[in-house]
Amino acid sequence: MSGRGGHTPGRTALAVHGGAGVIRRSDLSPDREAECRQALSAALTAGHSLLEAGGRALDAAVAAVVVLEEAPLFNAGRGAVFTRDGQHELDASVMDGATLSAGAVAAVRRIRNPVLAARAVMEHTPYVMLAGAGAEAFAREQGLETVDPSWFDTEGRRREWRLAKAAAIEGDARPEEFSLGTVGAVALDAAGNLASATSTGGLTNKRAGRVGDTPIIGAGTYAENGVCAVSTTGDGEYFMRTVAAYRVAALVQEGGLDLASAARRVIHETLTSLGGSGGLIAVDSRGMLALEHNSPGMYRGMIDHRGRVHTAIFGGDAPGD
Repeated sequence: MSGRGGHTPGRTALAVHGGAGVIRRSDLSPDREAECRQALSAALTAGHSLLEAGGRALDAAVAAVVVLEEAPLFNAGRGAVFTRDGQHELDASVMDGATLSAGAVAAVRRIRNPVLAARAVMEHTPYVMLAGAGAEAFAREQGLETVDPSWFDTEGRRREWRLAKAAAIEGDARPEEFSLGTVGAVALDAAGNLASATSTGGLTNKRAGRVGDTPIIGAGTYAENGVCAVSTTGDGEYFMRTVAAYRVAALVQEGGLDLASAARRVIHETLTSLGGSGGLIAVDSRGMLALEHNSPGMYRGMIDHRGRVHTAIFGGDAPGD
């Protein structure tokens, strides 16, 4: 399978996101903004160090997402939003572009790092997705760490949940302020392999059992060597309906578009035409990166070819501003 352009031997690339939505400068204190940028930088550093040591793209993408799952600033892992019944239900997925292998978990409540469980599903089962109690039992069998659900709690998320409950906000009726979430990473390694990983806590005050695009291969996550790797964030139902992550790859592989043009078309035309809001990050086989969103902001970052870390949060910012 081939995409546009060949891989430059030895070139690596990495990008991350921490969710898209209504993110205004007035909403973040300088200290909070610095914390978010530091977390994005830490995720990039974790992934980049593996790539620089000759590691695989999959290892780098997963390592970056683990850092973001551990940071209580984002809606994934610790810091995940609350469901309608005051619980947490987390989703994650990974995809290896070298083999088109993929793994995912959905609606899990006790797995500390859902992205690691998603990778285990890919590598140690014949399946692509496990959900709920079955996924948790499998994670324990694999020796992955499980925690009491309260480990994911943060006061900020509990406050959002209470506000959402008071306003009876759920699904398409919610304001964008409650749609922040999802973390992800895309990577290209020195051998030309692509990979992506995505993890989320879903929607604030969501109905129990609701699963969005994050664990759906082709919607929230996609990677294919010679083409691109994609991780999305935003209104999951729209990303599922448009198969957004795969659509970017199809526009590159079959439509003849460069990565930046493909990302813009999906985010600013396909999604926008349906009323969907969000963003995506992507990397192609040449190491070109796209970080695109139609929402007021998106937590995002990348490492350039010189190893310099760049982060951005607000609309109109270029990574590094």
